[in-house]
Amino acid sequence: MDASFTPEQDEIRRTLRELLHSRCGPRELRTAVDAPTGHDPALWTALAEQLGLPGLALPETYGGVGCSATELALACEETGRVLAPLPLFPTCVLAAPLIAALGTGAQRAEVLPRLASGALTATLAVPGTALATALALTGTGGGDWAGGGRAGGVQARRVDGGWRLYGQVDQVLDGHSAGLLVIAAHAGGFARSRTLLFLVAGDAAGVVRVRQTALDATRPQGRVQLRDVAAQLLGEEDGEDVLAALAAVGDTAAAVLACEAVGAAGRALERTVEYVRQREQFGRAIGSFQAVKHRLADVYVAVQAARSAAYYAAWAVPHETGGPVGGLALAQALEALRIASAEGIQLHGGIGFTWEHEAHLYFKRAAGDELLFGPVHRLRAYAADTTRLFDAQEVAV
Repeated sequence: MDASFTPEQDEIRRTLRELLHSRCGPRELRTAVDAPTGHDPALWTALAEQLGLPGLALPETYGGVGCSATELALACEETGRVLAPLPLFPTCVLAAPLIAALGTGAQRAEVLPRLASGALTATLAVPGTALATALALTGTGGGDWAGGGRAGGVQARRVDGGWRLYGQVDQVLDGHSAGLLVIAAHAGGFARSRTLLFLVAGDAAGVVRVRQTALDATRPQGRVQLRDVAAQLLGEEDGEDVLAALAAVGDTAAAVLACEAVGAAGRALERTVEYVRQREQFGRAIGSFQAVKHRLADVYVAVQAARSAAYYAAWAVPHETGGPVGGLALAQALEALRIASAEGIQLHGGIGFTWEHEAHLYFKRAAGDELLFGPVHRLRAYAADTTRLFDAQEVAV
């Protein structure tokens, strides 16, 4: 196996890093997160028109670039470096693959080209706080996370040959601004309940959306209320298994998130190293003290190990190697980001605790992603359960 990147992959990373460096600095980042949408629409348009980023992993048939999830994960490593508040993850990693996998020919032809061009953004709405469970990262639950056919969650019912949705989803990535919602709902009541996915326009009648105050402002969230909303079933009612499709998307999402977290961790470490080289104490740079060197060496090892795992997970997605590779890589990457951002705050001293400095944004990204997609110990526990790691076996004495 050749572990090196192709010239095309290196070019994607280089070009994207240059564009983000000029268009998504600390000042632009804070302006974007304070905007009503939570991101900079002009930057999203530039990424779409100049790099084709929204369609990077979509087939050329639908206006995409035709790359694999590997290239998308490497691109997200660069967006993670600057904590770019973009609708990239919910649109291209969560919603688009589900539409491509489950949608009818007409649905794919109508929606995917608009997603690939950047003209339309989308997101996945999963009831409650069960996004990680729905994506089979910390468990499956058999679809009970969507409401279980009881009160709560999101319920779907047939009306005059169509579908109507009623319920509420409290944590939806870009739920307040996405143009298209892919909503998981339960249909069939309690006795014959099943989980289905539905397409709902963000401005449809009966949809009420409010931006939530999130721990990580660079990954905005919204609350979506559905008040007897007309919805379009994604795919056929007796078509592909929805839970299996969500689990497949979860494998890709974990690899992409791992690369994104590695990018953020690497940048947090770089910023800390730059600072300790300049900050002087007792007449010398604090980076010259052995204790500081040891702490940063530990962070470097953690980041490099996480980067290796994330790259392998990104490579494994299109090769369908099987096993919980993505979840384990995500656990290691989130842990590395938490360590790198926490040490960064400590070694920056007093300035590291200020609102004006960017150090706290990296720490909040680590904490926020663990709340959404983890925590780390649950990612590892589910991977162990999936592989039956701790099943009773004979041990040679």
